[in-house]
Amino acid sequence: IGAAKLVVVIAIFLLTFYVISQVFEIKMDANLGQIFARSALDAAAHSTKPPRYKCGISKACPEKHFAFKMASGAANVVGPKICVEDNVLMSGVKNNVGRGINVALVNGKTGEPLDTKFFDMWGGDVAPFIEFLKSIQDGTIVLMGTYDDGATKLNEEARKLIAELGSTSITNLGFRDNWVFCGGKGIKTKSPFEQHIKNNKDTNKYEGWPEVVEMEGCIPQKQD
Repeated sequence: IGAAKLVVVIAIFLLTFYVISQVFEIKMDANLGQIFARSALDAAAHSTKPPRYKCGISKACPEKHFAFKMASGAANVVGPKICVEDNVLMSGVKNNVGRGINVALVNGKTGEPLDTKFFDMWGGDVAPFIEFLKSIQDGTIVLMGTYDDGATKLNEEARKLIAELGSTSITNLGFRDNWVFCGGKGIKTKSPFEQHIKNNKDTNKYEGWPEVVEMEGCIPQKQD
């Protein structure tokens, strides 16, 4: 009898242990399930974060287009910024901007940067700027942004050369106006990429200067 009791006790013990272990395993499985579900939710939350496009523009460019974003200078404090295809060509951080008109040249077929320069249109001479404009090759994308003052030394010849790149605002760009422009050498039409704010003491954001002008878009790749 004693042996039979012992067998029953052992059987009950083993059954209890089995039941308890099953319950704990189920709980463990449930916890693992919750962990996986939570990580899946986290992943979904991260995937809904808005995608970043080249140069930080608001939407992706179609095929055979180059993304660009640019801003004029802010008063005489913060320099302009020009970005093409996620490549910052000119900025205060790069230390390659200056008072006057800042210019970046880009290959119209490949999107590769060709040159960056700035021309002081307050205290400088317009002649080097005119020579530079004349030397730009056909099929080149030309991006320009003002900083401080970009108009005082501009003469009719310089304005005409910029107008030939597709600008319409260059004819009335005045002292301390803010202006950004993207055109091209050999362009047959007026460029759709241009922003201009007049220097006006009644509307200026800064004392003596209008607010920054920004612009973004997609430049069509030059076809043969």
